[in-house]
Amino acid sequence: MFESVQGLLDEHDSIQAQLGDPAVYADQRLARKLGRRSAQLNGIVEAYHKWEGLRDDLAAAQEMAAEDPEFAAEVPELEAALETASAKLRRLLIPRDPDDARNVILEVKGGEGGDEAALFAGDLLRMYTRYAESRGWKTELISATESDLGGYKDVQMAVKGNSNDPAEGVYARLKFEGGVHRVQRVPVTESQGRIHTSAAGVLVLPEVDEPEELDINQNDLKIDVYRSSGPGGQSVNTTDSAVRITHLPTGIVVAMQNEKSQLQNREAGMRVLRARILAHQQEIIDAENSAQRKSQIRTMDRSERIRTYNYPENRIADHRTGYKAYNLDQVMNGDLEPVIQSAIEMDEQARLDAIGD
Repeated sequence: MFESVQGLLDEHDSIQAQLGDPAVYADQRLARKLGRRSAQLNGIVEAYHKWEGLRDDLAAAQEMAAEDPEFAAEVPELEAALETASAKLRRLLIPRDPDDARNVILEVKGGEGGDEAALFAGDLLRMYTRYAESRGWKTELISATESDLGGYKDVQMAVKGNSNDPAEGVYARLKFEGGVHRVQRVPVTESQGRIHTSAAGVLVLPEVDEPEELDINQNDLKIDVYRSSGPGGQSVNTTDSAVRITHLPTGIVVAMQNEKSQLQNREAGMRVLRARILAHQQEIIDAENSAQRKSQIRTMDRSERIRTYNYPENRIADHRTGYKAYNLDQVMNGDLEPVIQSAIEMDEQARLDAIGD
């Protein structure tokens, strides 16, 4: 059982030796890559040694049980502990998404519902910001187009984590948030007190660590500049500081106008463009590996309705996992962990089932 672990143990030993060499840190990209892999393997190594110790203890207890009642009494407890350790190790051995340790660029866009959808997009951004704060993550507003009544027509926020462990990575926990989020409540613009339904789309993109990691040919870019505009379309800048970048091979377009200088907007736009190209490349890989794609519940497709936020009933419901709770007020204040955990557990089980098939 767990014969494949030995190769991982050897890899872990090799990485520890490399990390102990000061010369490795001259290449920060290599050091960061080794650090992330080490963090991932640490949990596997620890879980394997725990399982191995319990296995040996159980074998010894079973051997001595006929002669000593105390050892016989330990057998059921050790069997239960070994089963728990086996389940944990089995889950750790599930192949991880290679992007799990990455930071993310999170995009929220108001959908059907006009001003109310924009207000809800703002509420979602606040929810994610509070959730990030609860985990000690840092957030950075990259771009935002505000609506006339407040909220956002669309907004992009970078979220940066604080751990090399892929299981604790920002993308590992937020990647399941992509899709349509539907809200049911009485809009502030509704004078009759009627409940309306509107929606916002969320897109979660793994962020490229370094520009050099993703080679983009400058000849593949079409860059246009124009004047920034605010709510209602009025001009808010007298210079052509806004930037629109088109990646010709993929057709991906990024527009950026929040910064005051053209250079700053271009840098922000390239940051988002790299993330979108990385996500596009992963979609191609997923499409080629349909079995893996079916085993995952994450999506970067805004067209899939994933969750409903019902304010009159204080209810939140995830349509993929079946999770339902009546603490919407707390969730909107950042208490999102149980909802996210339900998606993680469902995805892990699907991966386990796929391995067993």
